[in-house]
Amino acid sequence: MSSIQLKGVEKWFGAAQVIKGVDLEIEEGEFVIFVGPSGCGKSTLLRMIAGLEETSRGQIMIGDRDATAEPPSKRGLAMVFQSYALYPHMSVRDNVGFPLKSAGLPKAEVDAKVEEAARVLKLDDYMGRRPKDLSGGQRQRVAIGRSIVRDPTAFLFDEPLSNLDAALRVEMRYEIAKLHQTLKSTMIYVTHDQVEAMTLADRIVVLEFGKIAQVGSPRELYEKPANLFVAQFIGSPRMNVMPAAAVPSVGLPDQAVSVGIRPEHIELVEEGGGHIQGTVDVLEYLGADTFVIIACGDAGQITVRITGDTDLEPGTAVGLLFPLENLHFFGADGYVTG
Repeated sequence: MSSIQLKGVEKWFGAAQVIKGVDLEIEEGEFVIFVGPSGCGKSTLLRMIAGLEETSRGQIMIGDRDATAEPPSKRGLAMVFQSYALYPHMSVRDNVGFPLKSAGLPKAEVDAKVEEAARVLKLDDYMGRRPKDLSGGQRQRVAIGRSIVRDPTAFLFDEPLSNLDAALRVEMRYEIAKLHQTLKSTMIYVTHDQVEAMTLADRIVVLEFGKIAQVGSPRELYEKPANLFVAQFIGSPRMNVMPAAAVPSVGLPDQAVSVGIRPEHIELVEEGGGHIQGTVDVLEYLGADTFVIIACGDAGQITVRITGDTDLEPGTAVGLLFPLENLHFFGADGYVTG
């Protein structure tokens, strides 16, 4: 287990710069998740840490040593990929133990490490099966087990749950969270799924076009986004953003051109009340919540989250009240103002 530090890290593919001077410190035992839209560089950055992509400029420190030029085999890291990459002709036991057998460890030591990994990942009942006899979630657990037995400095996960259905994703999120609690290992995890990021991470790194837009805990990013990009990327449904000119009654700070508010912070009132007026357009009933999508003229389409069901119907005229303490103001550059 070790800390990892990136110092001015850059990655160029020919004339195209995809990682643009990233500085980041990951503490020992921390669970850090890289998120961002497709093409933002999150997987490239992870592969650079692993040594699978060459670092064009900057330094990658693992613990107190400079690992920038080290090959993957020397970095002491274990990587879990989106594809399970299991050997189809081998049993679960042999797949998990393969890295240790390849390294020439004694059979007794290999068996002990494999049994411990099986215990941690609840694979005991599947050790004699082959990958084709396992579910997607079980296969991913085997791939993780193959990493655990190596006792790595840190675990790197590259969208490990992308191939699973919704129910298995929930199950595997729980298992990965428990794994981190048990091993207390440094983990770096790449995903495009913000639910995974919000539920698993100690800290989230939001990437935008090869740069860090913001780093913070899930709560910090949700409640205090640094700019408009983070505000709308984190949160589902995403933050409502309106032109400042459409809501002058909220008391706009100087330089504010946009006003943001989360769907759950808006209160629906009778027509004529509140800060702006609108007409119910669509209702999305999800059981515990209902999303009410409201057409609000110059303010655009606003989503309101209501707990449980509602008697509202499409076409109903309503007022929208914005608690001032829950408003976010953004300047012309997209950054928080006021």
